[in-house]
Amino acid sequence: MLYELLILFTLMRGPAHGYLIAKIINDMIGPYATLSHGRLYPLLARLEQQGLIQVEQNGSFQQGDRQTRVYRITEAGRQRFHQRMMDTTSNLGEYREIFAHKVAGFEFLTPAERLQLIEHYIGYCKEHIQHIYREAEDLLRKANDNEALRSPERLEHILNVMYHWIEQWKLELYWAKQLREGVLQHLAQEEAATTAGPEPQVASDN
Repeated sequence: MLYELLILFTLMRGPAHGYLIAKIINDMIGPYATLSHGRLYPLLARLEQQGLIQVEQNGSFQQGDRQTRVYRITEAGRQRFHQRMMDTTSNLGEYREIFAHKVAGFEFLTPAERLQLIEHYIGYCKEHIQHIYREAEDLLRKANDNEALRSPERLEHILNVMYHWIEQWKLELYWAKQLREGVLQHLAQEEAATTAGPEPQVASDN
């Protein structure tokens, strides 16, 4: 899902050839994760077969001894992009990374749609925080009954990692709440502008 979303997101901003698509995506997911050309081009071929992207007939050009194809998104691709952006049920184990890329594509969503995604992510963060707290408490309760955890040092290291995860999710939650505040301010400004209506015209002396 992630790579499909990123390809469609890249092409939502304009046509691009495969090398540029790969560079943009790798800049977004780097430095250690990479989308190789061997993985990218089969994805592009599949999206083309599905009618989500197409090759620009006047956009392809010769690069050395190779014909470089320029891709653009179709209307069906725009619809798929929107579906992927609003999907909050797939790949939940990787959703923190996916959500960050969705935020980069907020320009293609309405404020109400952005708010819907943000509210879901706030709940997602809270669930992770509560889950890890429960697991840490359960670990402490069972420590004396588990021979592998009777070592204070070993238990301390495990809890240290768990509390580190909690702090990470708290930062994500804080960020999501800031995003929500920004969208709410934008909506309030739009509502105020609509309520105020056009400025009255000053009558001319002539």
